[in-house]
This record gives sequence, structure tokens and C-alpha cells, in this order.
Amino acid sequence: MEHELKEFIKKCDKAIKQEDFDTLKNYYTDDAILVVKPDMIARGKEEIKQAFIKIAKYFNNSLVPVQGEMIILEAGDTALVISQTLLEADKNETKYSMDRRSTYVFKKNSQGEWLCAIDNSYGTDLINK
Repeated sequence: MEHELKEFIKKCDKAIKQEDFDTLKNYYTDDAILVVKPDMIARGKEEIKQAFIKIAKYFNNSLVPVQGEMIILEAGDTALVISQTLLEADKNETKYSMDRRSTYVFKKNSQGEWLCAIDNSYGTDLINK
């Protein structure tokens, strides 16, 4: 049986592709962080929304994230997701890999819904930067 987080992450990827950043920001905890690039972090829903708007522009409004292999480690109301994330876009030159080993941390809220607390598409590559 597929873990419910896989479907949740598909919804997030769809919102990114469709540039529906108001919906996307609601998939995050209030105090969430997004690693925009190795030396830049967005904090909170509004900063995350603004970061995704800038990311979309950087990728010529053509960014399509796709998840490959995924491992989900769950302990109570917390889950660590390790995922192969493939980014497709109409941008040939980028400083960062489009094939990533992402790490995400999700928390369940009081209604039992998963929300992203830490969004790090660079995974352990942050160590090398």
C-alpha cells in the first residue's frame, strides 16, 4: 500500500507546476523552512510563497518536479522523506543539479493532516556547498 505522503507530495508538485503558490503555501507548517539554494532559506508560509514565485521565474515559468524513488520513515506525528527529485524546465544553464536526493520532514497537525516542516531539495549536498 502506498504511503499517504506520496500522494501529498504529488499534490505539492502539481501546485508547483501549475504555479498555484497560494495552495502550495498551505501545505507547509506555519514555521516551515524551504532551502531555496544552499546559502538561502525561506522561513514561514509567506516567504516560502515568495521564494517559489522567484524560483518559477528563474526557471522561465516551466518548472516541473517529479519524484522518483522514495523512502518514508515515520515515527508518530513526524516523517522523514528521502526522495529522488527530478526537475524539468526550459532552462539549460543552472548552477545546481536537476537530479537531486531530497530530504523532507513532515509533521501531522491536530487534524491528522501532513504538513511540510522542512523542504530541502538539495538533501545532503548542502554539506558540500
